[in-house]
This record gives sequence, structure tokens and C-alpha cells, in this order.
Amino acid sequence: MEKKNTFVDENGENMNYPIGIQTFKDIRTDDFAYVDKTAHVYRLATRGKCYFLSRPRRFGKSLLLSTLKAYFQGKKELFEGLAIARLEREWKQYPVLHLDLNTALYTTPEALTKLLELHFTIWEKEYGIRSTCEDISDRFRETIMLAARQSPEGKVVILIDEYDKPMLETIGNPDLQDEYRKTLKAFYSNIKSCDEYIRFAFLTGVTKFSHLSIFSGLNNLKDITLDPRYAALCGFTQEELETAFAEGIEEFAEAEGVSRERILGMLKERYDGYHFSRDLTVGVYNPFSIINAFDDHALNAYWFATGTPNFLVEVIGHSDFSLDRLTTEEQTAEALDAIDAMYSNPIPLFFQSGYLTIKGYDPEFRTYSLGFPNTEVEQGFARFMATYYHGGNRKGTFNIVRFIEAVRKGDADGFMTLLKAFYADGDYQLVGSLEVYFQNSLMVLFKLLGFYVEVERHTSRGRMDVTLQTKDYVYVIELKVDQSAEAALCQIEEKQYAAPFAADPRTLFKIGVCFSSEERGVKEWKVMSSPLFRPSTA
Repeated sequence: MEKKNTFVDENGENMNYPIGIQTFKDIRTDDFAYVDKTAHVYRLATRGKCYFLSRPRRFGKSLLLSTLKAYFQGKKELFEGLAIARLEREWKQYPVLHLDLNTALYTTPEALTKLLELHFTIWEKEYGIRSTCEDISDRFRETIMLAARQSPEGKVVILIDEYDKPMLETIGNPDLQDEYRKTLKAFYSNIKSCDEYIRFAFLTGVTKFSHLSIFSGLNNLKDITLDPRYAALCGFTQEELETAFAEGIEEFAEAEGVSRERILGMLKERYDGYHFSRDLTVGVYNPFSIINAFDDHALNAYWFATGTPNFLVEVIGHSDFSLDRLTTEEQTAEALDAIDAMYSNPIPLFFQSGYLTIKGYDPEFRTYSLGFPNTEVEQGFARFMATYYHGGNRKGTFNIVRFIEAVRKGDADGFMTLLKAFYADGDYQLVGSLEVYFQNSLMVLFKLLGFYVEVERHTSRGRMDVTLQTKDYVYVIELKVDQSAEAALCQIEEKQYAAPFAADPRTLFKIGVCFSSEERGVKEWKVMSSPLFRPSTA
């Protein structure tokens, strides 16, 4: 029998998990599980007019806009039993201009224009209007004014999903990006110039290109990205998870053969931890991963498996940024707000795209500290970057499982041989600075290894000291660029890096490693294990 994505709710009725469903009407009419966010919708609609929200991909932005659309179309019947049904009394209807920029491939100058013209055609047919303008910006302005006549109040609602998709898709093509920037700047400017005809406007995206002038002059948009009042607007809080998916939690626990408390802990470690304001008491789960986990009764990397965005790969490939800085440098709200200096400081890009989240806030200096939100993201990021830095494992000579097994067995030469293979497969056109390449690649490799053994790292200007610990072995490793392995080993002795393990009963290995800029990889290493010394040359 085909498995259905359903669970039984408290009333004994089957409910579907809304996997891939982004339309509010479909979720409500087809009995899909729904986490009620309509109190937020009412607050937005009654306390403001024009908003902007940045959230990572697959975080519920499209469903939010679909909910706003149904509300402003006055579809009261879809909201029965929800919070907004107790708050709203009038249920006024407005023409809604809903634009989704996530539905096109932006590879030519005409791609954006064609998508906009398609939506103009839809709006004109829906509201019985006929534009006389050919220019994209002028046509949008005329559409707003003519559609407004269909409303008793003479106003329209504008909803734009993934406003930044054309810009993100062309990060590696500055000429095409500039074409899109000019078109979008003129197009979006109507949200301010047509203010008298607009009842409500809401724009969503992953990023904010503040200095690319898309929003220049559009100062009537209220950015609620880091607003504590809307930190839970997208994603599921702990209370929402345990309330809306109560039966799903019980079924998952039964399938795993663990207690309810245990499955909740597993879900929290895997998918929770996103914070979108300085108020760290409000955290949310990744909604896409959660509903898939309940449907499959598995803790897979659902969000990460949907693919690393091309724009992130582009920035990594052209940046000499040390990845170790991602979780060590504090950022101001202004820095997190923009990605225009992404090649020199990609941290805001990692934050806005969901790979980092807020972990702390310093009220005195008004700075944020960041970190990976959960194990799904951290482990997925490490796996992706490990593959990225050694060219996709084209020859298949590097295997993280074999690497871990060698560490656990005390086979120092074995895992160093695999480390050499890691670099032998590498694509050295990916980055500019060789020192940054070595530093970043080792960071992600040992971070990935850290999910299975204890890893401590200390980095400073290209030098990396590594300590690996297992139940039976301790490895103290010093790495040098264009110096001898013996020199690296001598530094371990001189600096007494192994001193903390002097009384440790485990076998201790001291390993000096030489990286060669000429060979672009591991040239040699030397291993010392008490009381023997064994030189090894690759």
C-alpha cells in the first residue's frame, strides 16, 4: 500500500503534511496540517502598510504571502478556527497584485521582462484593465492605479515573493545583474510613488542588496527581518511544534522505539536553533525539515539536501575569506542587513541564507555573535565544503569513513595518506590564496571529523594546530606551509603542545605536516609516538 503523508490528530481525523504545498487555500481546504500564524498576519495588516522580510529559502515565505493574499481577498471561510477569525470583523476585499520571482531562470536580459509581462497579462485579465504603457515601470504604475478602481477604497495590495532572485542568480555576471538592477529599481519605485493607491505591500527575499540601489528611495518599507515581534513569523516555535504535531511526535517516537522526550530532543538538536532577533528566547525550527521528518519518520538533512544556492558557491569560490571567521567575528545589525561587500565579508550572506543564525547579542556595542543553528546545517555545511575543496571527490580516493576509522584505530600514517589523497583530488582554481585554501579545507575536514571524534583547533595567520582525541588515542598535529615536517614536529616539542596529556594513559601521537605551495598539497609528514619516532615521507 502506498504510504500517505498523514498523521491522526486529536479528533481521530487524518491530516496531511503539507510537503511542497505553498498555497494557503489548498492547505486549508484539503486538510493539510497548518501552524497558525494568522495573529501575526492581523498585526501586520492593521499596524503597518509596507514591509520587507528576509528569511532563508524554504522557510515559509511563499505560504505567508499566500495567507496574506487570502486575507486581503476577504476569504473569511478559509480562516475559520484560526486566531484571525477572532480578531477580524470587517473582512474587506482588495485587488491583489501577487508577483513570484522564483519561477524563472535568469540567464538572459529578457528573462525578467518576460516574467513581469506575464504577470501584467494575468492582472489585466483578472481585473478587467488594459494598460497603454510599454515601459515596465510605467505599466506597473498604471496597473496599480487601474486595479485600485476595482476596490471601494480605491486601493490595492502588492505582494512580491523572492524579490531578489534575479540578483542572486546573476552574482557571477555583473553586466546582467546591472541590467536587472536597473529594471527592478524602476519597477519597485512604484511602491512609494503610488502610495495613495496602496492599502498594503509586502516584499520577501533571502537577502537585502542595500547598496545596489534597488531600494533607493523606497524608504517607506519597514524591514522586520530582525524585529523581535516577528521572529516567529516563519518557522515553528517549540510550543507550535508540540501542539500542531502532537500525534506526529508520538508516532515518530513509536517508530524510533524511543520516548516522546527523546524524539523531541533529537528533533531539537537536528532542526531547531534559528533566531531572527536579539531576543534569544524566541527560536524556531526549520519548517521544511520538520514536516519531512514527520512524514518519513527519519532525521535526514532535508533542507540542506535541496541544494546549496549557486550564489553561495560563487562567493566562496572568489573569496579569500577564512571560514574560521564565520563563527568567531561579531557583526553589527547594519552589517547583517546587507551583502554588498560579500567577497570581503561573506558572513551576512551566510546569515541571510540560513547557514548561520544569531547566538548572542551585546547590548553595549549592539553586536551579534553568530553560529550554526543546528546539526543538520553544521554537518551538511561541513560535508559540502569538504567535497567542494577537493573537487567533488572525482577520483574517489578520499573517504571520510576510512579517515575516521584510521583515527580510531591509531593508524596515523593511514589517515595522513588519506589526507594527502584529499588534496591530490583538489581543484586549486577554486580560491586565490593558497594559505586560505589550506586553512579552510582543513577547518571543514576536521569540523566534519568532529562529529565523530573530539577535535580542538587553534588557528592564527595560516598556522593550524589540531588535537584529535578518541577513546584510546590522542593526536597532536602541527601544520606548516613550505617548511619541513621535522620543523613542525619540533614546534610541538618547543611549545609543549602535548603537555596536557603527559599523564594520559592513552597512546599519544605527535604529527608534523608539511604543505607544499608548489605541489599544492601534503608533501611530507613525520609521526612520533611515545617512545618511538617514525619518519614518513609521502
